[in-house]
Amino acid sequence: MISLKKIDSLSDATLEELGFTWHTDSDATKYINNELVVITQAEAEAFYEAGNEIYEMFVAAAEHVIENNLFFELGIPFNLVEMIKKSWESDVHWHIYGRFDLAGGLDGKPIKLIEFNADTPTSLFETALLQWALLKENSMNEDSQFNNVYDAIKENFKRLITLNDDTELFDERYDGWKILFSSVEGNDEEEATTRLLQQMATDAGFNTGFEYLHNVRFDEEGIFDGDENQYEYWFKLYPWEDIGSGEPELATTLNSIMQNQQAIILNPAYTLLFQSKGIMKIMYDLFADSPYLLQTSFEPLDAIKQVEKTVFGREGANTKIIDASGKTLEQTDGEYGNYKKIYQEYVEFNADKDGAKYQAGLFFAYESCGLSFRKGSEIMDNMSKFVGHVIA
Repeated sequence: MISLKKIDSLSDATLEELGFTWHTDSDATKYINNELVVITQAEAEAFYEAGNEIYEMFVAAAEHVIENNLFFELGIPFNLVEMIKKSWESDVHWHIYGRFDLAGGLDGKPIKLIEFNADTPTSLFETALLQWALLKENSMNEDSQFNNVYDAIKENFKRLITLNDDTELFDERYDGWKILFSSVEGNDEEEATTRLLQQMATDAGFNTGFEYLHNVRFDEEGIFDGDENQYEYWFKLYPWEDIGSGEPELATTLNSIMQNQQAIILNPAYTLLFQSKGIMKIMYDLFADSPYLLQTSFEPLDAIKQVEKTVFGREGANTKIIDASGKTLEQTDGEYGNYKKIYQEYVEFNADKDGAKYQAGLFFAYESCGLSFRKGSEIMDNMSKFVGHVIA
């Protein structure tokens, strides 16, 4: 059974002062849990090692997909394939950050990969900042958690220039390059997350700007903000698959920009390979003996409890839990039903004394860098709660 520590909550006013406005869910319950998951140092180190090894498997699987032209199998829109290949060819297209969703890791249960939110992961603000604020509010040691997310991402921005692990070389190579950050107007969570990333890049030494997505100008000469300032880098908190399927003209223009080397887009187009849950079938084919992987297939698995998901589903939408006889035990609706399906071996989440389930979220920025948890039911959806942690 999972171990929890009761804490004093941050007030709504304090959260809003920090820029965190989405603190109350639509059912009037608080999104931030008033407990912390208690973990050991050994468990923290195990999560760290797991994330590093899992990322290497994603890289190997992506290389396999590109070499064998398996984009269709992963549900990749055809108009993004050239951008994926182009971004994969050069290290200048650097993956800034992502978040693994994991089962287990606590109470003796093995760590198992559920999926990788590699392109536009949420809960960054909560993991990087609010966990620290919760410790401070409760007079706890600020170092007593596995959470180096802010500094890790800041250093990873420097690697856009150094292209290696030695970020001390950044000052020698930096020449005032600019990054434009964009999100959709009207979404507080996405804007706050994007502006947090902008601050990380600013702290790293870049000149940065922010522009809502609909105000950004794109042409074959590059990417411009509303004041016609041109930027060498563009970070968009907008899914690649939505660009491919819903914004074909933008996809064509971005391809021209990339091919003409007028700008570099973050996160890179190749992160869509990681984002597709279909890649976990490829990973299982390549690394079936890995202790971190669950059996995964494009067809229903034989005679075992399993989970049906769509390759680009989000927030638990369009998900089914199916028992060994093929009977659906639980399911959710959503807007992703037309995407290709995968079938993944079912695994139990850790649970507390009341039966609530906990899914670990492990951020990755060059290496594993921060842990947090989601509390919910069998299928984690957008009503699940954020739970911080503390190392005993």
